[in-house]
Amino acid sequence: MAEEQLRRQFVSFTFFKVDPAWRRLSQQEREQGKVQFCRIASEWASSDKMNVLSYTTVGTRPDTDFMLWRICYQLEDLQEMTTALLSTDLGKYLTTPYSYLAMTKRSTYVIEHQHEGQTDTRGQLRPGKFKYIFVYPFVKTRDWYLMHGEARQGIMNEHIRVGTKYQSVKLNTTYSFGLDDQDFVVAFESDKPEDFVDLVMELRETDSSKYTVRDTPIFTCILKDVMGTLNTLGG
Repeated sequence: MAEEQLRRQFVSFTFFKVDPAWRRLSQQEREQGKVQFCRIASEWASSDKMNVLSYTTVGTRPDTDFMLWRICYQLEDLQEMTTALLSTDLGKYLTTPYSYLAMTKRSTYVIEHQHEGQTDTRGQLRPGKFKYIFVYPFVKTRDWYLMHGEARQGIMNEHIRVGTKYQSVKLNTTYSFGLDDQDFVVAFESDKPEDFVDLVMELRETDSSKYTVRDTPIFTCILKDVMGTLNTLGG
């Protein structure tokens, strides 16, 4: 296997909120800020350093307006790009009410029946093929980690069986231990929100649900190109 395939990635889900004062700027000022922001995002997305996907949360969350899903190999790249984005005319009006940092990692559980489109078992992400993404931080109880590995695997087998019933939903699990407040960040991609709702309802009935401390806030996001995302800000 090529060395590049084995490299683990940093994964960032950064949610932005625009100050309402931005909408009261002239159209020319707003467009200038959007073009600047777009140019920087596009430059990073077209480089070999980072994957960048943009999603709007306008109409789905009152506390955020859009999200950038970024995947790269160096933390410094995330910092450099964010600094450039916040230095734009639009960036001066942005806050980041939520931001989650994680890394890719090969699954610690045996997954024998993984359907096409699920997360690469080597820990690499292949994002952006679906219209919607549902993102949330995830924390498990300490009792879960103190449980014998075989017992955890048995519980997860049920969890995995439920997941494989919903082949329209792609799961991306990333690991935050030591990097951020949560244990994991999970991101489900799908073209069918109704299937995701049914999946989550069924997962609530599994034994693994007993070991969940926190799995909120949950963000429902709609994939668009960067300019399309910024155009949903209104004004």
